[in-house]
Amino acid sequence: MTGLSGLGDLILTCSSAQSRNFSLGVALGKGEKARAAQAGPKLAEGAFTASVVVEMANEKSIEMPIANAVAAILDERTSVDDAIENLLTRPFRAEG
Repeated sequence: MTGLSGLGDLILTCSSAQSRNFSLGVALGKGEKARAAQAGPKLAEGAFTASVVVEMANEKSIEMPIANAVAAILDERTSVDDAIENLLTRPFRAEG
């Protein structure tokens, strides 16, 4: 994220329909299934890296609930609504 190109990519990913990851997120939010949302000419890198991030975190015993939820949605193991519910009802605890 350092430098203007990294910051620009982050802003684009978070706010522009021209971003493939953003477009995928909007499609999932509208209720499309992950496989259908990923079909087409646009390749969203996040769709392939989410499960890798979760795997790496698990290997290092790092808890990453949001990454786990994203990977589960993309693997169609859970719905967006269920993922949100599970994240919002997690027990409170100190993190650090």
